[in-house]
Order: sequence, then structure tokens, then C-alpha cells
Amino acid sequence: MTELVKGFKDYLGEDAEKRTEIQKIMIEIFERYGFKPAETPIVEYENFVRGDNEKDDAVSDVFKLKDKGDRKLALRYEFTFQLKRIMNNQKLPFKRYQIGSVFRDEPVSANRFRQFTQCDIDTIGSNSRDEAEILAVTQNLLQELGIKFNIYFNNRKLLNEILEKERVKNIDYVMKEIDKIDKLPEEQVKKNLEKYGAENIIEIFKEKKEFFEKYESYKEIKELQKYLDYYGVEAIFLPNLARGLSYYNGSVFEVKISGSKDSITGGGSYIFNGVQCTGISFGLDRLFTLADIKFTKDKYLVVSLDKEEETIKLSKKIRNGGNIASIFYGKPSKALDYANSYKYNKIVFVGEKEIKAKKFMVKDMDSGKEKSLDFSAKL
Repeated sequence: MTELVKGFKDYLGEDAEKRTEIQKIMIEIFERYGFKPAETPIVEYENFVRGDNEKDDAVSDVFKLKDKGDRKLALRYEFTFQLKRIMNNQKLPFKRYQIGSVFRDEPVSANRFRQFTQCDIDTIGSNSRDEAEILAVTQNLLQELGIKFNIYFNNRKLLNEILEKERVKNIDYVMKEIDKIDKLPEEQVKKNLEKYGAENIIEIFKEKKEFFEKYESYKEIKELQKYLDYYGVEAIFLPNLARGLSYYNGSVFEVKISGSKDSITGGGSYIFNGVQCTGISFGLDRLFTLADIKFTKDKYLVVSLDKEEETIKLSKKIRNGGNIASIFYGKPSKALDYANSYKYNKIVFVGEKEIKAKKFMVKDMDSGKEKSLDFSAKL
């Protein structure tokens, strides 16, 4: 039986190439800012995976396993909890990035999978400067991918202070409802808040920025804004931004598609092992859908007409020039169809005639034009 398990997907051809290219761009930008790669196990003990975050929706969808020793295990549903282990004995600040598969055992839909690729950056031992840097990386990356976006930020301390002064109870639950203000109709959010007696809180979040200066915690908003200005990051203060995960304790961020309520990524600050940290998480599938990137390398299909040595040498030369070359040993009549199937944009035939003339023809598959080149020509 070769049928895919529901909620999982194969990626091939152009889709796989685009995903790989996005990851290359991410790694280049992350490392440009001094973030170092990390790899962690997919399987962990269930208790470690769940941690102290039982209130979080994602934790309820943990993929559970048992090994032959009847030990309770689980697939990682994110990377952040694993930082509790790998941050030990690291000099601070410890800046790491990680790209890999995570799993959630949740209902499957057209756009919701049970395995997806997550791409995280975190700074362990952070302050406002590091939070601004994380958002600078985010801005840099999304611009490089050709995505139009808006960055929003807030602070959980400010939200807590507002809710406490308004004598709101069940703050954790109210936070989750507040976070829906920009996602659901206002009347629906108000109705959800009524059960906590907090429906009037919505009016506060409609106030102008200056209104919030009276709160003690607003100084952290001003501090972050200062460093965002230094980095040239354009970000918007959004007082109702809460982010769903309960471990956030300071700044929180969300990035949305420009002109839309749809989210691209989000993150924020939290404490692990008594150390202040900050990070942001990108979903590769989301970036794949939105990214507008151009592949700059030419892809050559080099067709051998019973001239293997010369074909191999020419292919090597093409690769040495920084381009892609694959050799086709099949029937010449099938070469064009093969090139079209695998999106080669250049095709070259190497046979007796080409070797005698010491020239070969390069056909551009997009324009249909051909040009003659010497074997000594630079590619």
C-alpha cells in the first residue's frame, strides 16, 4: 500500500526546488546576523514535550508514541521547548536557528497538515536590542522573499497591567479572546468576553498610542521602538496583540500580509530556566505560498549522442561555472520532452558533428532561440 497517510504530503520537482531555495535564503540571512544552526531529536519523552504548557492548544495535539519498553514518547510539535535542554552550558547570548519537521495530531483539512517544516530563530539571554534584531531579521527575510507585509508588536506586561487595572478575572482566557479582535467580528469577540465580564475592554484597545503612555509597562514599548528605529524596522504598535502561547512574558510580535488579516509569522519573549529569551517562528509552507523568488541559475540538459567522455567533460564545465547540468543518455527524440518535464531551461546536444566542429548548440527552452558556442567558451 503506497497511499499517503492523511495529513502528510510529498514534495517533488519545482515545489521541492522552491522550498529548498527558500531554506537557503533563510539560512544565509540567519547566519548573516550571527545565528548558529542547531539540530534536535524528533522524538522526546512525552512529559518533556508537554512541559508546563498544558493550557496551550498546540500541546493538546501532541503526536503520542510508545516504544518497545512501554515508555511514553511524543513527536516534537515545535522547537522552543527543546531550548530548555540545549541552552544549558551555552555562553550568553546564545543565538540559534533551527529548520526541520514538527508534528501535530490534529484534524486534517485542505490547508492543515500533521507534518510541517518550521524555521525558528531565538536569542537566549536577550533584551530589547535582541528583540529588535529578531524583527530586523524578519524584515530582511520577507523582503528577500518578495513578500509584502506589516509587522505588529505589543507587550504582555502592558496587557496584564491594563487587565489588572480593569479588574478583569481569568486573565489567561481573556488574553486569548483579545487576540481574536483582528481576526473575528467585534460583536463575536464581545460576546466571548461577556462570560468573563470583560466585554468593555475592547474600547480601550481603540485608543490612540498616547493613551497607553500612562501605564508603567509602556516604557518597554518605547524601549523596543527606539531599537527598531535604529535597525530601520517599520513596525506598528498593536495594543490588543497577545499571541496565544502562555509562556510569553514580554514583547510579542505578529507579521501579517500587507492589506490583510492573514498572519505570516509570530513570536515574542519568554523565560526558560530563569533566562530571558526572544524568538520568532516561520512556517515553510506559509512562506512557500507567499514567496516570489526567481531562480538565477541556468539548468542545462546535456544530451549525449554516443559521446560520453565529451558529454561528461562539458557537464563538468557547466557546473564549474555555477550552473546546473544533468546528462541525458536516452533517445535524442525524447530529450525535449524530458527537458520540459523537469523544467530545464537550456538543452545541449553533444555528438560527432559538434565535436568535429568544436562547437555546440545551446537551445533556450523559454525563447526557442539557439546559439553556437565553442567548447572553450565560458558558461
